[in-house]
Amino acid sequence: MKRTTGTLILALAFVLFTPAMFAQTEEHGQVSVFADYTRLQNANDANFVGVGGRLGFNTGNHLVWEGEMAYDPERNVTTTFSNGFTTSFNTSRLRLLNGMFGPKIQTGIGPFRVFGTVKGGFLNFSVSRGSALGGFPTAVNSVTAGDTNGVFYPGGGIEFGWTHFGFRYDIGDEIYFDNGAQHNLKMTLGPTFRF
Repeated sequence: MKRTTGTLILALAFVLFTPAMFAQTEEHGQVSVFADYTRLQNANDANFVGVGGRLGFNTGNHLVWEGEMAYDPERNVTTTFSNGFTTSFNTSRLRLLNGMFGPKIQTGIGPFRVFGTVKGGFLNFSVSRGSALGGFPTAVNSVTAGDTNGVFYPGGGIEFGWTHFGFRYDIGDEIYFDNGAQHNLKMTLGPTFRF
């Protein structure tokens, strides 16, 4: 009888306290890839789409320090002439490479999070006749010698997911400084892996 009571109490304690122990599991960081969209105001609101990656390390449940880099290759430009019937398709050859670092403040651990972020970094404009992949090394090499501008990025977003996998959506104002502050819409969307 004593053994059955003790086993029952132990089983009840296990059932009651195991979820609480797992709920307190703290993450150490995140790795993610994302699709990047930038609407460049100074280029007649040209839309640039590319890819990027992000790495973040948690210093608590509510603070993550993260760095990211994105590359937006050249895009096609469509021009419609005044007669309305003639259209021209050209390649801009302009490529964007940006890198940013800063804190992300989030609502905590769990399956759904809301966050805000402030980051600083750079935005590099390069022109290349190479392919989209071939233009990436040119963009990286021109960061120190090319048209590189400082960036300030205030933004926010949401994350949702299960255990180690999830999805993240960011939106913000990528402000680069070239003859004053230039405001540009920036959005990212992609999967995350939490460790």
